[in-house]
Amino acid sequence: MTRALMIQGTGSNVGKSMLVAGLCRAAVRRGLSVAPFKPQNMSNNAAVTADGGEIGRAQAMQAMACGKPLTVDMNPVLLKPESEVGSQVVVQGKRLTTVKARAYSALKPQLMEKVLESFNRLKSNNDLVIVEGAGSPAEVNLRAGDIANMGFAVAADVPVILAGDIDRGGVIAQLVGTQAVIDPADAAMVAGFMVNKFRGDPSLFDDGYAMIEQHTGWSGFGVLPYFADAWKLPAEDALDISNGQGQGDFNVACLGLSRIANFDDLDPLAQEEGVTLTVLRAGQPIPGDTDLVIIPGSKSTRGDLAFLREQGWDVDLMAHVRRGGHVLGICGGYQMLGSVVRDPNGIEGPAGDTAGLGLLDLETVMSSDKRLTETNAVHAASGQGFHGYEIHIGRTEGRDRDRPFAMVDGRPEGAVSSDGRISGSYLHGMFRDDGFRRAWLEGLGAQASDVGYDATVEATLDALADHMEAHLDLAGMLGVAR
Repeated sequence: MTRALMIQGTGSNVGKSMLVAGLCRAAVRRGLSVAPFKPQNMSNNAAVTADGGEIGRAQAMQAMACGKPLTVDMNPVLLKPESEVGSQVVVQGKRLTTVKARAYSALKPQLMEKVLESFNRLKSNNDLVIVEGAGSPAEVNLRAGDIANMGFAVAADVPVILAGDIDRGGVIAQLVGTQAVIDPADAAMVAGFMVNKFRGDPSLFDDGYAMIEQHTGWSGFGVLPYFADAWKLPAEDALDISNGQGQGDFNVACLGLSRIANFDDLDPLAQEEGVTLTVLRAGQPIPGDTDLVIIPGSKSTRGDLAFLREQGWDVDLMAHVRRGGHVLGICGGYQMLGSVVRDPNGIEGPAGDTAGLGLLDLETVMSSDKRLTETNAVHAASGQGFHGYEIHIGRTEGRDRDRPFAMVDGRPEGAVSSDGRISGSYLHGMFRDDGFRRAWLEGLGAQASDVGYDATVEATLDALADHMEAHLDLAGMLGVAR
């Protein structure tokens, strides 16, 4: 019979996604058919499945660790924040609605039905399902109707291993405090704990580890030292992208938009030794020595145009262009490069028009139709083919479309300025293609490496599994699955 195991965390960003990926790879190497599962994810960094749906980017990485194609069942509920108080709700790969946070709780009963439906489908086709929680079960104010942590674990009868993050401090309180505040029936679902991100000599924490065992009565599965190569794995949170890792001579600045979305375009660039990639935060100017500015995707194009102007990046961009710099807009960033973004039906907020940056002769009109598809394209300037995906609303037209960025099935895609220095495209994921990435960088005068991005991710997943095998009781962890 198929077994399942759930990794929950004492908080956000404790390393749950990475731990699940490593467990998946370790279990696959034991000869098991494994699938990842996250009942509910909140992220604007999505991956497109082969059947035209979307799931969280972390589950795409975990599927890679399992050697499995992406399916919408791996992440049946995806929340994509559109504002401070509201999110788009994607269920089994398709948009269901947009709701305010307070109204979301009313949806949870029907969402649990879909969550269990997807979970049971995965169980029927695999030996083991490894589940990732969201946030923390210690958020007991959210326990009623919960589908992400203990609510799911109890409903599906899945044992839990709780992970604490010692890097942020207070890990004893994290773990002991979680047991203290959750319901005893929920605490009974916890089969044990582990400590993540230890720096230095793990034996120095022996006394603290023993205290956690004593206070909770839970079994400990080990202390995992900080995994230094974590930056080589695809980032789900823009804050996790490794700034300046390459320390190369070609300087790339990405605007850290408030609703940045599908920024996995940046991960392959971060691994190029000849490139120094910096994701600019609010209030940081675009450095004068920047060679290329990337305006990434956004879940709220008009809102992020306003955010961009609040940071003074519009002024910096004009100065950058006057200095001869290059600009690449991807998806929402492509829409921003035009003269105007029109939203007559209020798809992204109040109906109306927002002036664009005017760097390309284009206009975008938002519509409710969402394009979700994997795409094969040919870069117009280099003739290099590549594979990518589209995930956007809106249609963009204008005279600069006469100079396409790429060709897709014989049709022009994207736009390029007459001097070739401003480019825009709806295609995400293009830089994962090693040949295209090299050709594109060389076309900008940058030094490109022969790094194989997907091969690097695969090797890092293997190294992660080795790291976890060396420091954790993986046999014990997998043994509690039922």
